[in-house]
Amino acid sequence: MQAEMILTNAKVLTMDEARPRAEAVALADGQILAVGDWADVKALAGPATRVVDAGGRTLLPGFVESHLHLVLGGNELSQLQLGGVEGFEELARLFRAYAAKNPDLPLLMAQGAAYEILGAPVTRSDLDRVIADRPIAMMSPDHHTVWANTAALQAAGLLQGAAMPAGHVVVMGADGTATGELLEFEAFSPVLALTGDLHLQLGIATGGEPSPWPDADQRAKDKAKVAAGLAHCAAHGITSMVNMDGNRYTCVLMSEMAAEGRLTARIKVPFHMKPHMELSELERASAMAAEFQGDWVSSGFVKMFMDGVVDSRTAYMLHDYPGTSERGAPLFEPKRFKAICRAISDRNLQIAVHAIGDGAVRQTIDGYEAAGRPDLRHRIEHIELIDRADVPRLGALGITASVQPPHPPGAMDFPMSTMDQVFHRDRWRDAYLSRTLADHGAALAFASDWPVTDVSVLRGIQAALTRVPYDGCQDERVGLMECLRAYTAGGAWAAHWEGLTGTLRKGLAADLVPIDGDIEAIPAGQIGATGIALTIAGGRITHAGPGFAA
Repeated sequence: MQAEMILTNAKVLTMDEARPRAEAVALADGQILAVGDWADVKALAGPATRVVDAGGRTLLPGFVESHLHLVLGGNELSQLQLGGVEGFEELARLFRAYAAKNPDLPLLMAQGAAYEILGAPVTRSDLDRVIADRPIAMMSPDHHTVWANTAALQAAGLLQGAAMPAGHVVVMGADGTATGELLEFEAFSPVLALTGDLHLQLGIATGGEPSPWPDADQRAKDKAKVAAGLAHCAAHGITSMVNMDGNRYTCVLMSEMAAEGRLTARIKVPFHMKPHMELSELERASAMAAEFQGDWVSSGFVKMFMDGVVDSRTAYMLHDYPGTSERGAPLFEPKRFKAICRAISDRNLQIAVHAIGDGAVRQTIDGYEAAGRPDLRHRIEHIELIDRADVPRLGALGITASVQPPHPPGAMDFPMSTMDQVFHRDRWRDAYLSRTLADHGAALAFASDWPVTDVSVLRGIQAALTRVPYDGCQDERVGLMECLRAYTAGGAWAAHWEGLTGTLRKGLAADLVPIDGDIEAIPAGQIGATGIALTIAGGRITHAGPGFAA
């Protein structure tokens, strides 16, 4: 069989223990035809073979993004971006300019507003001073808090408050009206509904499906937003992703795009199990897993939230937050959570749980232990704080640590000030562990959590390699090869994709990415500025950098 494409003159890091290094890779029919030296591979070249000289670049397996929100991220690309913005004057200037450019939007929505953007808690009065005559709102970087002005609260029916499920809060002021701060999905969903895009967030928000079902015109609009997100990810070398928003509707959209030749990454989509749901709802999860099990679109796992986030003090802690008597609360009662974990495991479905506080992490581990199915590779997402007694339990129980190198304050874009606000100094040693978890046998899968942080894998690698140890704490950096593995083979293993992608070896999918340079020679602090030369998914070029043709 002749190759359709051969990449040669490359420093190939295969992530395959049987052959960790090579210099050429041949591709045909969407698969890897051969990996080896040029002498091994050149015989597969024919008159129609495209030979790509990699120019000594590092060639890696396509990146596996183990935790992102593709639909949310794609939708947000056209919204106002507030990352790095500080102070009222700049906030007002940007919002007013955005309003002028978008006179017909029913809600002026902004993303990436830091909790400390105004140096004090944000209120609707602050946002009324920005714009009073149109509904405006802004989302925190972690996507767990929204601040809205009076017009937005009125339009959403929240100005006088509203009953919410446990853990979801419309914050009320002393005057009996909403302050403008909305905590967690159910609380701010009525505001997001003003955009007309709430149906894209139903999976993560409520676990539900759109009703009525979107027609062809609406699906076309939704697919355009997904396509924007896919293109953004492809530019960063991502060929596979575990999508943490979504529902059956998301799978249908992706499947239609795959049939249209527009899907540029493999995608795994969860069923969301919410605290209000009965166990019988898991039949929907099994149905999704059976309906979507292809190489490009699949389901097969259940996502749950055990807590919120540290910044809003909704993460569930074993001890009080500094200077407070608060420690958050679990979203699932422990006995019921164990029963849910057993029921999901009995259906041979994987579980992924958002658990940030050490209390949430412990309760999640307890649930997985009760389920007794290490073969399913249940995952914990984030693990921002963990009690030392629980560290060895992950490896012992076969639990994957799905963690995000961009998340630790001070590592990339999040400020160090967060540490003193939400963690006692004597617990810093237990926060944002990677090295420690790996040393105790936990499997690592790395990701960005985009759009919570920048989706750039290379910036994430830089953050993982250059993170400065917190005062008095162990160095939690992992080595370069371990880091690369967590973004490739480790992520594939965590998603049950090891027989499909994640390594460069004969017979696996032709998912690969050459970067602009030799990653082993690039100083760690410069890796994030390195470009992606090509992204190839299923043998098709989905992104081409300068000097390369698609």
